[in-house]
Amino acid sequence: MSLTISSPSFPNSGEVAKKFTCDGADVSPQLSWNEPPAGTKSFALLVDDPDAPVGNWNHWVLWNLPPEARSLAEGLSKTAHLPDGSQQGTNDFRKTGYNGPCPPPGKPHRYYFKLFALDGKLTLKDSAGKKDLEAAMKGHILAQTEWMGRYGRP
Repeated sequence: MSLTISSPSFPNSGEVAKKFTCDGADVSPQLSWNEPPAGTKSFALLVDDPDAPVGNWNHWVLWNLPPEARSLAEGLSKTAHLPDGSQQGTNDFRKTGYNGPCPPPGKPHRYYFKLFALDGKLTLKDSAGKKDLEAAMKGHILAQTEWMGRYGRP
């Protein structure tokens, strides 16, 4: 069985609710996933907007989620260290934690929530960004999955 992720906060390929964007409360959505492959020692998460005017824009960098975790609650704290031992890095807004969709007016953008099952825990600085996480994960990804939402502003 392959790794899958879902969210009760918005349908896959559907519209991200305003509360999860810069036009609302800008809280992280709830995410859930199934049993990972054998040997999973941690999870990592990236949220990206490939439609941003400057190229791919990162909204969330999270790593060292415990291997027994099967979900993330809505509205995670925007702190580097979370109670379960996981860590949040610096997104492209130069902030820690989740910052939701905030596209310029026009065509809706796509937001990919990518979950990775890893064969170990990662050692990264609190300020680590997407590129740092991708480099640290290289050769350690056992499985990956994604969930996509759309958001646009008139």
